[in-house]
Amino acid sequence: MATQTIDVPSGVAPSVAKNNLFFAWFAGSLASCGAVTFTNPVEVVKTRLQLQGELAKATPGVERAYHNVAQAFWAIGKNEGLRGLQKGLGPGYMYQIMLNGTRLGFYEPVKNALYKGVTGSTSRGQTPIMALNVAAGGLCGVAGAALGSPFFLVKTRMQSASKFAAVGHQHNYTSSIDGLRRIWQAGGIRGLYRGMDAAMMRAGAGSAVQLATYDHFKSYISRTLAHRGLTDNSVYTHFLASMGTGFFVCLAMNPFDVVSTRMYNQKTVNGQGALYRNPFQCFYKTVASEGVLSLYKGFLAHYLRLGPHTILMFVFVEQIKALGAQYF
Repeated sequence: MATQTIDVPSGVAPSVAKNNLFFAWFAGSLASCGAVTFTNPVEVVKTRLQLQGELAKATPGVERAYHNVAQAFWAIGKNEGLRGLQKGLGPGYMYQIMLNGTRLGFYEPVKNALYKGVTGSTSRGQTPIMALNVAAGGLCGVAGAALGSPFFLVKTRMQSASKFAAVGHQHNYTSSIDGLRRIWQAGGIRGLYRGMDAAMMRAGAGSAVQLATYDHFKSYISRTLAHRGLTDNSVYTHFLASMGTGFFVCLAMNPFDVVSTRMYNQKTVNGQGALYRNPFQCFYKTVASEGVLSLYKGFLAHYLRLGPHTILMFVFVEQIKALGAQYF
């Protein structure tokens, strides 16, 4: 079977897709919003699994509402319908624009700046330097997480809300706007950016691994399997690189994801978190109460969301960039 590619005319140089910052931001935003449309239901499942049994030692015989990914998915769908499975999609879109528009849009410029500072020339044509790719990904992820933090805050609180099986504190926002308004009224700017430090740690770890390993996998596949049609522009190259990337990202990010979810969802009292003052205390209290493995709660759901999301996002963004280079 012939490998599907989108050919970029040789006369297009420099291409808009590769060198226009706005186009790169647009491609990252559009691709990630397309991906999250399909993966948001698994994000809802992951959020509830991570909040279930918060700071409670496992007690034999105590029934839990959610046993595993499949059962949780079925229970939420049965009791809350499609709207329940797509809770938080609105702020999820805004978060994707802020996070992935920033990190995918600025990754290449930041990476080139680092390469130029260290080697004297940009990354084009060079053998990938993993440390510089990791640094560029981490910096862009931290910046994107800071910009999108208020939307992640609302998304997490909306996804945890349930009338049939409540886990964690229930904020009961009626909409994204209602959530942002109530948070602003209660805590102003500080309230909107509560938990941002945990989100920056989460996104920094995830982005450093995701962008760097995707770069590495794509470069390796296109170098070693080009004779089989798996070139740099091949959809199958993007797919395989994304599959490998998703696993390593999930492995690195899940502990930060659990902490971030709990920091965002906790109740606030007099402007302070009722359970955790900062991410480090959240790490400590979670491990002390629930054990080290609690940091990997929802791991399968996380991968089932992150794997397809990574695949869809990178395949979408590569094709959007290729179309941009071809037609603009």
